[in-house]
Amino acid sequence: MATLVLGSGCTKGEKGTDVSPSDAHANHDQHDQHGQHGQHDHGHHGHGHNDELNEHGYKGHTFDDPRAWIERFESPERAAWQRPDEVVAGLALARDAKIADLGAGTGYFSVRFAAAAPQGRVFAVDIEPKMVEWLSQRAADEGHANLEGVLGEANDPKLPEAVDVAFMCNVFHHLAEPQAYFQSVATQLRPGARVVIVDFRKDAPEHAPGPPQSMRMSPEQITEHMQAAGFRLARKDLELLEYQYLLEFVVTD
Repeated sequence: MATLVLGSGCTKGEKGTDVSPSDAHANHDQHDQHGQHGQHDHGHHGHGHNDELNEHGYKGHTFDDPRAWIERFESPERAAWQRPDEVVAGLALARDAKIADLGAGTGYFSVRFAAAAPQGRVFAVDIEPKMVEWLSQRAADEGHANLEGVLGEANDPKLPEAVDVAFMCNVFHHLAEPQAYFQSVATQLRPGARVVIVDFRKDAPEHAPGPPQSMRMSPEQITEHMQAAGFRLARKDLELLEYQYLLEFVVTD
């Protein structure tokens, strides 16, 4: 996943400024961290993206040192606009829910899901082996016994078991083949399960966090991909987040 990249956030760098891959991720990732890589496609330039597919089948590059990104991915600045606690609370998760965090990155949302569903299971999915190692270590260090890092594939999250909620934040616009990916996800859902997607508005102001406007997708575009994968839109929230929207899908009856 890009890192699945395939999220959890990226931000944009200064226009016209070339930066190193590290700086590019730092910048584009106040937007993408849960963009989390996985399927993130953050380019090598602060304001651009690399459209080449990496070795995992996702657009963009990968993260070799997860610890180096956690401060950038999980900064107070990001929390101010991402509102992660409000997003999790709004999902009204059952305490025994099984949740897949698709493109978990450093676990920005994963650890919150683990706390919200203490009797359930959280599968923090990423396609980067080093990121999955980091997620498992973080779960152990922070006492999240119900959180498990999962190594997914470009078009298959490879979940150990079916889940009640599949969540993806700031990652959808990085997926190389969204229809194929979510067709696979559909086979790994429990009856009545939900798929929740958070991504960046196309009409956000220029100063807003997120990828270049050309990479952003409208709710209608994402809905079209999800319908092709066998889902229908059950809820659309345009009010919770300033720079993003939240879409909730269920498998088509």
